[in-house]
Amino acid sequence: MLRRVQQFIEKNCLLDSRKLYLVGLSGGADSVALMLILRDLGYNIEAAHCNFRLRGDESDRDENFVRELCKKHIVPLHVIHFDTKEYAGLHKVSIEMAARDLRYGYFRQLCKDIGAEGICIAHHRDDAVETLLMNLLRGAGIHGLTGIRPKNDYVIRPLLCLSRKEIIEYLDSIDQNYVTDSSNLVDDVLRNKIRLRVLPLLEEIAPGATANIDKTANYLREAEKVFDKEISCEKKALNTDTGEVLIANLLKLPSPSVFLHEWLSPLGFNSTQTEQILCAVNGEPGREFTSLTHTLVIDRTKLIVEPISKPMKSIKIPETGTYRYDETTTCKIEITEDLSISKSADIATVDADKVKFPLTIRPIENGDWFIPFGMTGRKLVSDYLTDIKLSILQKRRQLVLVDASGSIVWVMGCRTDNRFKVSAETTKMLRISYKLD
Repeated sequence: MLRRVQQFIEKNCLLDSRKLYLVGLSGGADSVALMLILRDLGYNIEAAHCNFRLRGDESDRDENFVRELCKKHIVPLHVIHFDTKEYAGLHKVSIEMAARDLRYGYFRQLCKDIGAEGICIAHHRDDAVETLLMNLLRGAGIHGLTGIRPKNDYVIRPLLCLSRKEIIEYLDSIDQNYVTDSSNLVDDVLRNKIRLRVLPLLEEIAPGATANIDKTANYLREAEKVFDKEISCEKKALNTDTGEVLIANLLKLPSPSVFLHEWLSPLGFNSTQTEQILCAVNGEPGREFTSLTHTLVIDRTKLIVEPISKPMKSIKIPETGTYRYDETTTCKIEITEDLSISKSADIATVDADKVKFPLTIRPIENGDWFIPFGMTGRKLVSDYLTDIKLSILQKRRQLVLVDASGSIVWVMGCRTDNRFKVSAETTKMLRISYKLD
């Protein structure tokens, strides 16, 4: 048993005998075995126990057992108490999620406080198979079918090479007792139903099923490396860092649906949305999809993804000066007798005598029109923005500068109105600078 665990640790580069590690110690069979195995293998460990105050006297029983165990084996112990129900109510999460958040938050901070390299958790092979089956039932992709990883950031799992049965047999062989969490014996949540009903049935139908499922997860973990490399190459080729992907290039990929899922799921889009997006790419432009953090728009030839921005606003400009439109944008307005015409897209130069204060900076509105510089006829601002190939999201962010008469002086960053142009009769000029910080 010790040799198998040591080989697993070495194969996956999990622990360093020169460094300190925490062991998450609940008092259950798995965590007791983990602590004793790591101690016997010579690793420098301390234990951490969380009392979530969820099972009354049973929670206190677990804490007392852990204290006595660590005292007997001379393992330093850290104990914390949580009001888990209050935390769950305050953060509007389930009790299970609240306990998880509290536990791992404490472990992370404790590692920093004592200089530990990481926290060792007693997940075993059966836990990994349960996780795989849970994700399979939820329709997970390849990443969800690789079980539990031996190491994830500061969380380390040295017992994934052992089954639950082997752990119990190990504890029996050294005459070591442990406590049992009664909540794990009730099939009231999905994981418990899989543990108590599904896995025993699978073993009855096909002896060795759990071990074979774990082998499949290991194969998938290796295949995942190839998969991730290919997806990374595709993302680079399609230049997803810009937030835009050409539809024609997307459809040339071996599996556009898988690519979309891998690109968009980290941005909060679910699998149903990615399927809908793929179905809509050859339809009418303008379809829009949102996650909690991002917006995706199907433009004429490409998919465009951007973080959800704050609602646009309007600001009044009563006189010359420098004004802040938002946290990142400023506008400077000054009158000058220097009649040099600006060639920069961020600076507009117009005849000061033709502009009536106060001015307003605002988003474009339906029906807005202006006479583009150099032209004589009206044009809808929306049509002009389409002509210069702005995307739907860019149009939504477009600002205009309007004078007191309601006339658009400048489609900001794009083009001024011909009615306000500098001419031979101009004696002073209004210079308007618009820039991002």
